[in-house]
Amino acid sequence: MKSIHQKLGLTTRSTGKIPIIDAHHHLWNLDSNYYPWLAKAEEFFLGDYAAIRKNYLPKDYLKDTQNQMILATVHCEADHDYANEVEETKWVYQQSQEFGFPNAILPHVWFHLNTCEKILAEHTKFPTVRGIRSKPVTAKTPELKASVYGTPGSMQDKNWLAGFALLEKFNLSWDLRVPYWHLDEAANVARSFPDTKIILNHTGFPWDRSEKGLNAWRQGMQDLASCPNVWVKISELGLLNDPWTVDINRGVILETIDMFGIDRCVFASNFPVSKLRISYDDLVAAMLTILKDFSQEDKEKFFWHNAKQFYRIDLEL
Repeated sequence: MKSIHQKLGLTTRSTGKIPIIDAHHHLWNLDSNYYPWLAKAEEFFLGDYAAIRKNYLPKDYLKDTQNQMILATVHCEADHDYANEVEETKWVYQQSQEFGFPNAILPHVWFHLNTCEKILAEHTKFPTVRGIRSKPVTAKTPELKASVYGTPGSMQDKNWLAGFALLEKFNLSWDLRVPYWHLDEAANVARSFPDTKIILNHTGFPWDRSEKGLNAWRQGMQDLASCPNVWVKISELGLLNDPWTVDINRGVILETIDMFGIDRCVFASNFPVSKLRISYDDLVAAMLTILKDFSQEDKEKFFWHNAKQFYRIDLEL
């Protein structure tokens, strides 16, 4: 079993490490592509993100992961200029041809626009496209949730639902990214489309770690977990005002695995965004600490096998 680094002939210190398929990371080249949120500072859930408002290329990912046995990776769209979203897919695919990763691509399309089917067809010309990440309209706070219900681009919008229905036609999954106060609405979508595979990003964003906030997060997560077509990426547990520590995040990780079951949970780094709070090596070490009582088989399911299955990654073992 060779890592990406070994296949590229790079010297690494990954011997004895657990194999990993990183189910969610980003790459971007600000010199050739336009990412509005990286071009100038905006409001960001982790606060100051100046440290990542620069190129993050395959060589940078390889450097961050040089001590790990990365078998394959999944690239998730990075809020590229949505007026030209297929260009991001083309650029990411070019990187995979040169570096041997990413091995699966998750582009963007707006479900509610009448261009949805055309753009889906363009994305799927690239053979490693496996799913779509399209963020529905959401409210900034739980208190404002009702204000966006049924609006254009929301999960109740008939045009959005019509675009979403096209995923099955193109054999694509949906990467779901919403704050925890919209998880119940996403569960309704999952139940309406039981044959479409869905994977929740970033552990449902349990940003509010008060008991009230965690109870609301649990309720939404349990609703989603009751849908057998929904999986979850245990990723991006960074908080605005706290460091990334085992003690802070152990509970939400173990609760998530308990709700979904180990067979529907996958490891994902969300690099370089997560780099604002934790290094890659420390992230993997923290996850292994939290999963120390799990069997080796279950650890391997979590770190690579489940992602290989969900994203249909062609991997030489």
